[in-house]
Amino acid sequence: MLVFVTGVAGFIGFHCAKSLLRDGIAVHGIDNLNDYYDPALKRARLEQLKAHANFRFIPGSIVDRALMLGLDAELAAATHLLHLAAQPGVRYSLENPLAYLEANVLGHGVVLELARRLPKLEHFVYASSSSVYGGGKGPLSPDSDADHPISVYGATKRAGELLADCYSQLYRLPATGLRYFTVYGPWGRPDMAPYLFSMAILRGERIQVFNRGNLRRDFTYIDDIVAGTRAALARIPGPDARGRRHALYNLGADRPQPLMHFIEVVERACGRKAMRDLVDMQPGDVAETWADISASKRDLGFEPTTAIEQGIPKFVAWLRQYHGL
Repeated sequence: MLVFVTGVAGFIGFHCAKSLLRDGIAVHGIDNLNDYYDPALKRARLEQLKAHANFRFIPGSIVDRALMLGLDAELAAATHLLHLAAQPGVRYSLENPLAYLEANVLGHGVVLELARRLPKLEHFVYASSSSVYGGGKGPLSPDSDADHPISVYGATKRAGELLADCYSQLYRLPATGLRYFTVYGPWGRPDMAPYLFSMAILRGERIQVFNRGNLRRDFTYIDDIVAGTRAALARIPGPDARGRRHALYNLGADRPQPLMHFIEVVERACGRKAMRDLVDMQPGDVAETWADISASKRDLGFEPTTAIEQGIPKFVAWLRQYHGL
């Protein structure tokens, strides 16, 4: 078994690759190590992966057609493709929408083109996002309306789902899309609330609390996400009523947390109180995310087990160690 992972130095990509490598599965991975957030964190993740003999790193961008389509010979033995590379972040998509169109639509299309050319490929699994649901009220299932996202990021992720559905039909490519819900944990992204809040609290700096704290998020611990992603890799979807082998699943905790409670959990883990600035809702943001994971439980055996009361202290402990705090 050979798994090709895009975005292998990213948060979820790193953890999934590490889990596969620990089980003796060969992983080839690509990443452009861009500076959306500190590349030093990505390089540190990568160094851990390079310690495994059955890992090969390919530096480069998924938007580079010549590079990507030239990998068909090297990846001729690949049985699974886990596509996690993307331009993340809801708020930044309002400032630089072209970066999202390039990475999440064009780049996604290039990866699909590579996938259909790999002779032994059994399954194409890719990252989508809870952002496709826009401002829909939870719990949200894969059958809920996903055609009215309220951010460019969400719109590009929905476009990726539609492209995968089309390729599944045209090229008989078994595909599964995973709608991730607010993933956090050790080695997490510095632009997300757990990292931002924890660092500010530990340094005695103020935090911004959007919508004056009237938000709920379905925070999902990274180990649960890895388990769900690997279960999806192993389950090749059968043809649906239209004859397409394309499935969509939510991977979330199914436990939306009030933002103020989440901050209290972070405060306890950090051992000090936050200095809070209550501010208005940001454009493109939503009041609540809440995953209906009944389909994921049924088909993937997905059972998230880590509550934020257990996950946040683990994250803060890693953060202290990584930054020497």
